[in-house]
Amino acid sequence: MLELMICSLVTILPDYLYRRYRQGKRFGKEITFFSVWYELRWGITGCLMLTISLITMIFYFHPSTTSAAIYFRTVPILPEGSGRVVEVNVDFTAPVKKGDVLFTLDSSKQKAALETATRKIAEVDASLIAAQADVVKADAQIGEAKASLQQAKDELDVKIELQRRNPGIVPQRDIEKLQVLVDQRQSGVDAASAVKESATLRVSTLLPAEKASAEAARAQAQVDLDKTFVRAGVNGRVEQFLVRPGDLVAQIMRPAGILIPDEAGRNKLQAGFGQIEAQVMKPGMVAEATCMSKPWVIIPLVVTSVQDFIAAGQFRATELLIDPQSLQKPGSILVFLEPLYKGGLDGVTPGSSCIVNAYTSNHDEISDPKTGTLKGFALHAVDATALVHALLLRIQALLLPIKTLVLSGH
Repeated sequence: MLELMICSLVTILPDYLYRRYRQGKRFGKEITFFSVWYELRWGITGCLMLTISLITMIFYFHPSTTSAAIYFRTVPILPEGSGRVVEVNVDFTAPVKKGDVLFTLDSSKQKAALETATRKIAEVDASLIAAQADVVKADAQIGEAKASLQQAKDELDVKIELQRRNPGIVPQRDIEKLQVLVDQRQSGVDAASAVKESATLRVSTLLPAEKASAEAARAQAQVDLDKTFVRAGVNGRVEQFLVRPGDLVAQIMRPAGILIPDEAGRNKLQAGFGQIEAQVMKPGMVAEATCMSKPWVIIPLVVTSVQDFIAAGQFRATELLIDPQSLQKPGSILVFLEPLYKGGLDGVTPGSSCIVNAYTSNHDEISDPKTGTLKGFALHAVDATALVHALLLRIQALLLPIKTLVLSGH
């Protein structure tokens, strides 16, 4: 309507003035309700064409959307395991800090596993002390066996020497018995050395490995015990926290509640613009918004990024071929906007619906010496029409509470 009124000032009004004062035709006489089209046909046609062109130019170069909101991420409250709730530390809705315990699961099984792993470590430590004593004992046995071996060798050497000096003085059978005794005691030394090596291996390798396994089992048991304490991962606020003592919770069941981070939805607004405006929407564009939760306020924004993909075209690979006709409606270009000034979104409730206008600026191209006069004039006209759209946004912001509270039957 505003565009039509503006266009009529340069089309229908001059046509009427020409026919009224130049041709002498009077409204109600020559110009009647039934002859308006014939008499003002050039002005009406020009007005309609100019209005359509103006609206097209405004909405293309200065796009607007009502599909805008401050989206925010919520964190579902779920335990990593399953169990029965024994204690709840927060209410249905409450602020929490990172690390605060929200609720506790029954931990008797995990505590028993932790106690078993702890006792296993103590058992391995005791076995290690015993094995070290076995090493000392094996050393003593080796010394005893070597002494007995040396004694047998000395006695054998004496008998052999006597036999060499006085053949026949020592029976050959005695020498053979001593040789067998030496071999027997050498085997005793070897056996004692093997016992020591086994004890040493047990002290240096086997028992440390068993202790490491026991410590890993204890660490795992401690982790399982810690999982029974469900904590807040970030600073935020708990909402719809319905779990109570006695409830059985698990990952496959519904969440126990929702955790909303403190900064969720506080610094960025997302808006969906039509696909036809994909070539116009660029990072750095200035935009304005008015939101339902903060009426009668215009919030200056700037486009920070434009998503390169349209959600309507995504698919998951299945056994069926893709049919393009399955797209019920074209998707939109997702645009991220941030406040132009610090604190611009203060007071806007996260999740609030907004109306957003984005404005194209051709200042750099106009100021370029290579830009021709005609093109520069056209670009000036494009930038100037942003004023019309900005005025429309302010009218929408003014009427939004009235439309919502009065005209919608609230």
